Amino acid sequence: MSRKPVPAQSGERSRIELLFDKPQILPQLFGQYDRNLVALESRLGVYITARGNKVGVEGAAEQVAMARDVLNDLYKRILRGEDVDTGLVDASIAMAAEPVLDGIVRADVGERAPPIMIRTRKKTIVPRTPAQAHYMRELTTNDMIFALGPAGTGKTYIAVAQAVSQLITGSVQRLILSRPAVEAGEKLGFLPGDMKEKVDPYLRPLYDALHDCLPAEQVERRIASGEIEIAPIAFMRGRTLADAFIILDEAQNTTPAQMKMFLTRFGENSRMVICGDPNQVDIPGGVTASGLADAVRRLEGIEAISMSRFTSADIVRHPIVGRVVEAYEGPGV
Repeated sequence: MSRKPVPAQSGERSRIELLFDKPQILPQLFGQYDRNLVALESRLGVYITARGNKVGVEGAAEQVAMARDVLNDLYKRILRGEDVDTGLVDASIAMAAEPVLDGIVRADVGERAPPIMIRTRKKTIVPRTPAQAHYMRELTTNDMIFALGPAGTGKTYIAVAQAVSQLITGSVQRLILSRPAVEAGEKLGFLPGDMKEKVDPYLRPLYDALHDCLPAEQVERRIASGEIEIAPIAFMRGRTLADAFIILDEAQNTTPAQMKMFLTRFGENSRMVICGDPNQVDIPGGVTASGLADAVRRLEGIEAISMSRFTSADIVRHPIVGRVVEAYEGPGV
């Protein structure tokens, strides 16, 4: 493999050589047409060469060390059966740059803290950014978690994966997923069908996350048995949700009264996750006060209630999504 060298960033130059003991999986590491290595070179300003099972990295010492950590991390992910793409390259770079994660994504992981991951029937979910790693920890240690940040950061997806994992292991008896039935800035008018058919379009993202974690027949069976319930927030009034993992999505579209009602449904042996983007409020009727912002203001700092915050740097969809979010929320907007 040979490509035009990428100019290294300023600083002391360094060159290292990595030796991988399973050359048969290196095509997965490099990506089609070496696209993963090209992405790594462009992100870090290093020059990468490969011959057989040896990979050389040259550039500024700090960037070379980071590239080494990223390549080792990606190699281990492939050994664990994960798919590696340029999105994961970006995520691994972000993780490698975060010093508090030393021992979680680095080579000495076996000697220190175990990898952070969530296992479901269909896949294993691992953090792609430091904020996601913090969020996953909070999902196992706190009773009520607020996940705040832009779309595409994995707030709801990771919460659903954790909920499915706990349902499978029997830690909880029910999984309850809810959203406000609010239209995103448009009037859809009268919707035909029964109540389920009217509200299902609003709840589709929750169904999608469930099907990503469980086989379709299990999703349908557990919904039919009542183990999994997906319903608008209005259906929560008057209930006590015990022995359950409860997720409220799009929480920024609740009013303060709705949020208070939902939070007070909390029962014994339950965990509640409230996900939302404070900058995307679509509450109809000219109401500007968001129940999410109100709850964060009132509850931050209370024991057993945690706040996990995400930024555009944590977006794990196509990289352009992060740039779009920055353009809309940056200075001068």
